[in-house]
Amino acid sequence: MAGLFIAFVGLVLLFVAIAINQRARVESGLVLEVDVFPETWESLLQERFAVYSKLPEFLRERLRQRMIDFIAEKQFEPCGDIDTITEEMRVLVAGQACLLLVGRPQERLFPRLHSILIYPGAFRDRGKRMFGSDDGHEDDDRSIRLGESWNTGSVILSWDSVKRGAASDDDGMNVVLHEFAHQLDQADGSTDGTPALDAARDYIDWEKVMRREYDALVEETHNPRARPLLDPYGAENPAEFFAVATETFFELSAELLEEHPELYRELSDYYGVDPAEWIRP
Repeated sequence: MAGLFIAFVGLVLLFVAIAINQRARVESGLVLEVDVFPETWESLLQERFAVYSKLPEFLRERLRQRMIDFIAEKQFEPCGDIDTITEEMRVLVAGQACLLLVGRPQERLFPRLHSILIYPGAFRDRGKRMFGSDDGHEDDDRSIRLGESWNTGSVILSWDSVKRGAASDDDGMNVVLHEFAHQLDQADGSTDGTPALDAARDYIDWEKVMRREYDALVEETHNPRARPLLDPYGAENPAEFFAVATETFFELSAELLEEHPELYRELSDYYGVDPAEWIRP
């Protein structure tokens, strides 16, 4: 009996500690808790997240709920020349990241992720995402950074790239979708281009289709006459291929369905959505 009482007290103390820690994170500004989706968030999505208005209403509702949980759970940290994390930063990052989960309502909310580090500027160079301030100085390690998703719990993002990705939904380039696809890939503990699938039999078709499509992209990158739909950076390795394919799936869905129908179907089955339907009359 005494053992049960001690266990109960320990459990109570654990919940109290978690609550105190969460309150401290809220008060420090690292996370933000809301009960009802704010009108300012809705306005930001309508004005600056191009794909939002194309979503069916039931998916928009799922996205809003996921965003509330995401913003309350994940820490946002300013880096480089950014002094403060703004409401716009939280909303645009959360909106794009949670888009990956609107068709997977039972999926945990990027369980390995704890913090999002936001730097001010970015540029693309031969398919690689580079991050840092735009002041031209390269003497500081933070002035130029590779965009990364770490399986130790952090994602690095460029604010300029976040805004560009949100504003455009038809170029196949979206740094938030890319890095958070890596988070989904890393959720099972490995970064291999294969996220945790729903059933064991799903891995057979996934491996067959993904390997064939990856090999085809690698071959296309060595052909100067080829004009691949997928970003050639996806030929780096299977993990990058999955992230690049995810960008293309959500941003060039109709083109991907036409040119790579099997790849599209695998991604549609995994993400639980059919974005090509969103843009059809």
